Amino acid sequence: MRTLDGRFRDYLKQITYGGNDGIVTTFAIVAGFAGAEAQGVVGLGALAVLIFGLANLTADAVSMGMGEFLSGRSATELFRARHTQVVERVSQDPGAAAERMAEHLVTQGLAREDARHTADHLATSPTLMADLVLRYDYGMEAPDCHNLRARAFVTFLAFVVFGAIPLAPFVLLAEGSGRFGWSVAATTLALVLLGLLRTAATGERALRAVMETVLVGGLCAVVAYLAGLFVAGLG
Repeated sequence: MRTLDGRFRDYLKQITYGGNDGIVTTFAIVAGFAGAEAQGVVGLGALAVLIFGLANLTADAVSMGMGEFLSGRSATELFRARHTQVVERVSQDPGAAAERMAEHLVTQGLAREDARHTADHLATSPTLMADLVLRYDYGMEAPDCHNLRARAFVTFLAFVVFGAIPLAPFVLLAEGSGRFGWSVAATTLALVLLGLLRTAATGERALRAVMETVLVGGLCAVVAYLAGLFVAGLG
């Protein structure tokens, strides 16, 4: 039986990337409204931020979840189609397949004679040979076709949960209490957390992952803020 930690790690990718897109997308709206207000546009209060933010959050979360599901299904179908083609090719001409595989094995450090001997044995199993051919010739690994719906739901949920963070100050705090500043702080903290989750998912250095996550999110926020200033200035 899988432990809770093991199940969590299975979905770290979906949590990390779904959450990151949710934060950046929603905070871009908050920053855009802040830029417009800084230009002197009136009537763009918390209600407008919430309406546009929640509408965008919901639509993009559904899009992200469906995208995860459809991309996983497409990858699975593509792998199966190519795998069937390679199995047929190996069955028709195992000698040619063995010769090709022997070249790959030589590049992996086997002596040529040992590589050919191994490849000849592999060619007796077209299914196994097809797995290796797809890996070496096409760079394709067998996709994890299990739990596509679960991965899509986790992506959707991560997008909603993390994407709601930039909007939280506009719900919880009163007007005039520096809601935009609190939104910036909450968003930065969430991006740091996602950077640490990314480290757990990819194994890269924590400092690099956190800095990249925060910088990318910050760049998107600055662009959105400047866009708000520019558009409001046109009016």
